[in-house]
Amino acid sequence: MRGHEHSDNDLSGTVHGFVVQAGSVHGGIHVSGGGAREDVPQPWQLPPSVRITDRTDELRALELHRCRAMEDGHPTLAAVSGLGGVGKTAVALAWLHTLRPHFPGGQLYADLGAQAPDGPADPGEVVGRFLRALGVPTGQVPPALGERVALYRSLTADRQLVVLLDDAATAAQVRPLLPAGRCVTAVTSRRRMPGLSLDGGHVIHLEPLSTEAAVELLDSTLADGRVAAQPEEARALVLLCAGLPLAVRIAGARLAARPRQGITAMVRALSEEHERLEALAIEGDHDVRAALDLSYQGLPPSAARLYRLLGLHPGREFGGPVAQALLGEDAVEALDALYDANLLVDVAEASGGERYRFHDLVRLHAAARAAQDESADERTAALLRIGRHYLANADRAEEIIEPRRVLLERDFEPECVVEEDFGADGGQADAEGALDWLERELPNLMAVVRLARPMGAPELAWQLTDALWPLFPRRKLYREWREAHEEGLLAAEEAGDEEAACRMLTSGALGKLATGAPAEGLAMFERAAASFLERGDALGHARTLNYRGLAHQRLGRPDRAADLFARAADALPACGDLRAGALARFNLADVAFSQGRYEDAAVDAEAARLTLEAAGDAYNAARAAGLTGRACVHLGRLGRAESELSAALSALRAQAAGFEAARVLGGLAQLSERRGQPWQARQYYREALSLYSSVGRSGSAEADEARTRLGALEPPEPVAPDLEVPGPGPSGDAQGDADA
Repeated sequence: MRGHEHSDNDLSGTVHGFVVQAGSVHGGIHVSGGGAREDVPQPWQLPPSVRITDRTDELRALELHRCRAMEDGHPTLAAVSGLGGVGKTAVALAWLHTLRPHFPGGQLYADLGAQAPDGPADPGEVVGRFLRALGVPTGQVPPALGERVALYRSLTADRQLVVLLDDAATAAQVRPLLPAGRCVTAVTSRRRMPGLSLDGGHVIHLEPLSTEAAVELLDSTLADGRVAAQPEEARALVLLCAGLPLAVRIAGARLAARPRQGITAMVRALSEEHERLEALAIEGDHDVRAALDLSYQGLPPSAARLYRLLGLHPGREFGGPVAQALLGEDAVEALDALYDANLLVDVAEASGGERYRFHDLVRLHAAARAAQDESADERTAALLRIGRHYLANADRAEEIIEPRRVLLERDFEPECVVEEDFGADGGQADAEGALDWLERELPNLMAVVRLARPMGAPELAWQLTDALWPLFPRRKLYREWREAHEEGLLAAEEAGDEEAACRMLTSGALGKLATGAPAEGLAMFERAAASFLERGDALGHARTLNYRGLAHQRLGRPDRAADLFARAADALPACGDLRAGALARFNLADVAFSQGRYEDAAVDAEAARLTLEAAGDAYNAARAAGLTGRACVHLGRLGRAESELSAALSALRAQAAGFEAARVLGGLAQLSERRGQPWQARQYYREALSLYSSVGRSGSAEADEARTRLGALEPPEPVAPDLEVPGPGPSGDAQGDADA
């Protein structure tokens, strides 16, 4: 057992990157983070294109539509529909790649997962990824879909870029992802999506290749003269593939692996397989299935087994380490064999790292072969290996991002873990690399969370949810935060683990505070508190005092919040958690400051700072120093205020804590006002407002106050800058100090 409950307010502590911080002034869950990222490279996310044949008319129609839209000053929207395996994505990529010289703003790509095992992608999640790719820091990505879409449209209004929305389920899923301005968007779907015509879209439906074009594709796949030597057999083969490029490529890949085999033998084998699968046809895909069965039969045993086991993978994409977790050292050669047989698509360019995915028809075929050729126990064991692989690496990531967090026991065997590459090389980059990995794998991790209980491993659901904790607040993934903790709580209850259930309640409740649902959060905190009391866990109960205080603070009940904070400040040190007690005392000072009790605020904040510094919590110690300094401004202790605020600002800037730094700047501005330095005060207020804007908090009460005070300080009419003589800065003028 590595721990048993939150050691403190888990949203506090030394942080790397962006963080949602609970327990700030007025009880808010505030977002801290740096300003806009500089020198962000343009996103070039499109997967590589593949050879296509006989699509000249479609490409010409797409380009003609783009030219007309550009002439009219409208964005370009085109939808490409057709059967699975007909080449929709290949056509869209062939067109969009030619546009790169004309659209320097970049390329965005999203697999919308209409056929994905875990269901279609959420538009809010996709637009959030787009915003980050366009350079929006995580701390500025709004939580609500409408706000994300508005920001996305604003960013793309004057930008020239192309967007590929692959495998869309509905027009409603697509609409929030359409950029503004003169951008180009291509959508692929098995459905024709006439609804996109209302958005100015041009809909093209792809038919299977003509016989001649399919023969040409087969010839280019083989590139060894067999098609020219056996033209009639080649025609017979592509007819059996029904002109579907995917089926032609798969059949061609199998022939290419057998250079001495004539096309006739393939025709005979495919004819027999076609008849066997005729009754199983779905949307005309029996031709692909026949080709897949033949390719499967020709795989080496290790590759065939990996194919089956990867068919069980609950997500859309996977990396090489997952294959190794399933198959061991043979996985590298087996992956190569699957790729050479056109059974895997390499998506490394779009997603980063070594990553693969199945075409949806191939995935269905692989899953069917697993059901047929693997026993139920073997399938369950494979799913558990996948789940524990992800849990082990999420556990690694969590320890890198938040090394001081007390962890609950995790159910995996360390010696069997295949380590994922987090792409970092030390320092803060390690934490950012671990966060990036968690976010990239989040669809797979969430798929495991959903699958764990149905497959009889509820502990996997809550353990993986708990390991994901550092990701949710830092990357503002509120939907997944809520869903994972709801499922994790059900799993902990099903497993009969009250300790895990309390962790799911408190972590999930902090998510409720972060999304503006403090009443729901309070109910969850109180439920956890009752459980701790019943089990005699004094430390766990003491921690809920602080959490419940945060909820009451958000609900506008400062007196009730102050009572809970005071009790927590006494109880937590008595239970051995000095740092958590200091955080509770800081929250108590926070309430006192909001009520104008500045002496109480200064005393409690200073006491909290000393304990937090001793505990090595530089971030929260700086917050406490900032609160002490602001209280001293109101008390007229200007020399001490300057010292506290200057030290706090330096520390908070070093940790990219934008929101807290802005509040300290507000304190320095008020200090300058008290010293009769309006020019200096205006400078501080302007810098504070810039920081509030950079972290998405320009509408906060603190930002509103800064704007109001700045407006009151503005001269009645414009004054030339060279005529305005600034007074000495706060560090150069100690006159008027009234330190006690």
